[in-house]
Amino acid sequence: MGETPPRSAHAGTGGTSVTTGHDWPAGASALVSETSVSTRTPGGNGMGGGGSLPRARAFGAERAFRGLTLAAGATVLVVIAAIAVFLIAKAVPALRANTENFWTYEGWSPNEAQPKFGIGTLAFGTVLSSALALLMAVPVALGIALYLSHYAPRRLGTALGFLIDLLAAVPSVVFGLWGRDIFINPVRDFSAWLNQYFGWIPIFGGDGPFGKSIMLGALVLAIMVLPIITSLSREVFLQTPTANEEAALALGATRWEMLRTAVLPYGRPGIIAAVMLGLGRALGETIALAMTLGITFGISFNLIENGGNTIAANIANAFGEANDTGRGALIASGLVLFTITLIVNITARAIIYRRREFTESAA
Repeated sequence: MGETPPRSAHAGTGGTSVTTGHDWPAGASALVSETSVSTRTPGGNGMGGGGSLPRARAFGAERAFRGLTLAAGATVLVVIAAIAVFLIAKAVPALRANTENFWTYEGWSPNEAQPKFGIGTLAFGTVLSSALALLMAVPVALGIALYLSHYAPRRLGTALGFLIDLLAAVPSVVFGLWGRDIFINPVRDFSAWLNQYFGWIPIFGGDGPFGKSIMLGALVLAIMVLPIITSLSREVFLQTPTANEEAALALGATRWEMLRTAVLPYGRPGIIAAVMLGLGRALGETIALAMTLGITFGISFNLIENGGNTIAANIANAFGEANDTGRGALIASGLVLFTITLIVNITARAIIYRRREFTESAA
């Protein structure tokens, strides 16, 4: 009765279990062994409970989805590379037959016996009209987006946002016809007024005629890219954390100061992405500019005189009458446009990535 049962070999290490002098019933050790084995799991710790998670299957749904997304991304790269290879292969024969410098010559006569064509004028017109369109569209688009997201009542903002989204669905040929037949008259009058009072500025100089000019094409482009920039910017502004806005207002900021200090800095990467998407649309626009520009060859900064041309508009106007060399020359110009668009997108991605790194490091 008063004997103390002997401790187990592990009792000195802090264990609390002891062994008694009683013998296990017959077959008990086998039962305990089977029970402890049955509670183990593959890779478990052998303690009879809470083993490791089961090993993932070799070909599960997650791995299949990962492979599918990887294949989709690789397909996009393959398609881009295939387009570049096609353009280069078709453009090289025409570039070899060209008798003028492709980068500096301002004419376009690839269908003659001695082909002569250059990309300088077309590239200049493409960049100038797109930059001017963004200069006019971005401030208006950001103002509309801020009004819809932070000033307008919810129902009014939703309705106006829907109407602006519908503007993006209008075909470019409709914009071109409207610009050529309707919008050209007020633009001509406005150009004459600019020439009369500001003719001493080179971009508004000249003796006319006015109308189908870079200004008309840029205004039509601005209207076309406006819904894209507005819609994306509005969605970005709506994603601003409410805590940031309330903190600015609690510190005594006005609504405009709150927008300037909390909303605009937070949405800067999204604004950049929206502007670059609008720029991509402007660079590649074809039919609308083919109907609203004067289609001349020559580098000029004058915005109101008849003239102007772009790579895409020239392809649309000249492709039907082009021979083999002429089609090769147009494809070469398309290769330049492809390169410009690619550079713009890479630059936008680099800016957004650097902005994200700065934001994450500051946080």
